[in-house]
Order: sequence, then structure tokens, then C-alpha cells
Amino acid sequence: MFQRLFGFGQRSRRAVIDALYERIVAASRQPIFYSDMQVPDTPLGRFEMIALHMILFLRRVRAEKGSARDVAQELTDLFFRDVEHAIRELGIGDLGVPKRIKKLARMFYGRAAAYGDALDAGDVAALEAALARNVNPEAEGWAGARPLAAYATIAAAGLAGQELEHLLAGDISFPDAEAGGSM
Repeated sequence: MFQRLFGFGQRSRRAVIDALYERIVAASRQPIFYSDMQVPDTPLGRFEMIALHMILFLRRVRAEKGSARDVAQELTDLFFRDVEHAIRELGIGDLGVPKRIKKLARMFYGRAAAYGDALDAGDVAALEAALARNVNPEAEGWAGARPLAAYATIAAAGLAGQELEHLLAGDISFPDAEAGGSM
């Protein structure tokens, strides 16, 4: 009762959301993605990698009830606040921000559907095609799509094996892409 009355519960929830987001962002910034896998090291390329890791987490908790749903929603809200901040940092004015956020939200949810469908079906080729289409569309025959799809597949399996209680405590692990995706 006192926790809710004085807001202590919210602070600890906030710490969990921040910890999850920090780990998602850290996983998305693994240098191998931008070097060997040739993900464009641009604001849009970084958006793609954070979005991929967000999608993997949200896919893991999608069937959960209760506080897992709340955490997923708060994490998504934080992600889009971060996206908005990045857009503003790029010099987009107040009038252009909502349009860009809507476009990026459509992109995010479209990717979530495509990646989720491919992962659910165990269709690595479909995941590879979706990643190539979205992450590096300018590079025809992009060689990074195959290792990135393999990484995402391993990451999804690894997340599936992580206990919900650990995830809801902010303890999430993603594979080391440098080590071939091992956890």
C-alpha cells in the first residue's frame, strides 16, 4: 500500500524498463552488425537494429498476461520517445515530427508482423528476405541478411528460454553476434 501511495512501485518499474531498454540498445549496437553484416551505420540503420531487438523482446512476452503486458507497453512507449528525441536531434521541426513518428511506427509494426510471422513459421528464408528488404534495401544481394537472420533466430530461441520473472526484473540476455550468436 505504501509503495503505491508514495510511488515507490513506479520507480522500481521505471528502473526495470530502463534496464531492459539499455540492454536492447546495447545488443543492437554490437559492432559486428555495422562492420561484417554491413547494416548501414546511419540513424535509420540504428533504428532498424533497435527495432529488431525490440520486436524480439515483444514477441517473447506477447502471450504473457498482467505485468508483462504493462512492461511491454511501457518499453514500447520509451522506444518511441527515444525515436522522437532522435528525430528532433536530427533537426526535424515540431511540425514534421508527428509525420515522421507515424511513418516510423508503421515501419516498426510492419516489421514486427513480417519478422514475427517468419520466426513463428521457422522460415529463415522469409526472415532473411524481410531483413534484406527493410534493413539494407539499397544493397542488392545484401550479404548481411543471412547472418542477421541467423542471429535473430538464435536470439528469439534464447529469449524463449529466459524466465519471465528474470525479464520482468530487467534481466535480459541477447546473443553475442561476434561469437556466432551464442548466448
